[in-house]
Amino acid sequence: MELEHSTILVTGGAGFIGSNIVKSLVEEGADVIVYDNFSTGSRNKLKPVLDKIEIVEADILDWDRLTTACQGVDAISHQAAQLEITSAIEEPESDLETNTTGSLNVFKAAHEHSVEKVVYASSACVYGQADEVPQSEDHRTEPNWPYGVSKLAVDKYAEIFGQYYDIPLIGLRYGITYGPQEWYGRVMTVFLKRALSGEPPVVWGGDQIRDFIHVDDAVALHNECLRKGLPTTQFNVGTGVATTIRKLAEAVVEVTGMDQDVLYEDIDEGESSNHVERDRLPMELQRMQLDPSKAKRLLDWEPTVGLNEGLERQWDWLQDHEERWTEASY
Repeated sequence: MELEHSTILVTGGAGFIGSNIVKSLVEEGADVIVYDNFSTGSRNKLKPVLDKIEIVEADILDWDRLTTACQGVDAISHQAAQLEITSAIEEPESDLETNTTGSLNVFKAAHEHSVEKVVYASSACVYGQADEVPQSEDHRTEPNWPYGVSKLAVDKYAEIFGQYYDIPLIGLRYGITYGPQEWYGRVMTVFLKRALSGEPPVVWGGDQIRDFIHVDDAVALHNECLRKGLPTTQFNVGTGVATTIRKLAEAVVEVTGMDQDVLYEDIDEGESSNHVERDRLPMELQRMQLDPSKAKRLLDWEPTVGLNEGLERQWDWLQDHEERWTEASY
């Protein structure tokens, strides 16, 4: 698919990853329709391209509005989702409805209007606690959080409906994606916001490993999935590099130039912190490190932004957009 002059519907296009996808597609010359209920998204994220896109303010659970919006589009980038682990734990029914039923609506609407392909947001949380790392797409899928269950259900439905509807449904299993327009609430954002106030990162444990991928690299992979002819499948969106939370905190101290050491707090999973405005997650993932070799092999894609460079970019962005991180999203 040539992106230039293609019409692409982006659900959740006013969110973090979605807004970065929208701007990239506009730069590629695509005609973009943003479909978002603005429950967490914001027009501020789309400010550079507002005069170049169409916006439909509606929910993916609203079948009539969704199927109308899909008329005449060439492809769908489905990024709308309930993202918070804590929300999924507290209200699993709502998480399931938005992530799974909403995605089914998108797949059905795509079929009804003969859309060429759908690239949708999945998650590395489908794997659960890792048996081994790095995790390939063939790693067992046993989610440890309700959020991962709702995302895995979407992957399974995609595999079935991709064949049944004869339409490529391509899932992106995002690692810890970060960068401009990110919402406030996850570990890196908490570390950086504390740094902005002159306070050191607070670490619980520290040996947990994560795969941090810059949003520019994630968007580049997304766009390759739109361009290339692919069957229904899933791709890991990660770097293959394991970073401990301890190392992340030390990198934040280095990048921000603070003269304080990392603060370690001894609290159990599920307990509240005395220093930051959130609880430690229950059933915390110990290892998330994604093998990106499938995307390299099939799409000739590989990440280009290292963690320190990405942190520097995020730090610069935050200093210019401090007002975006006034409240956590959990």
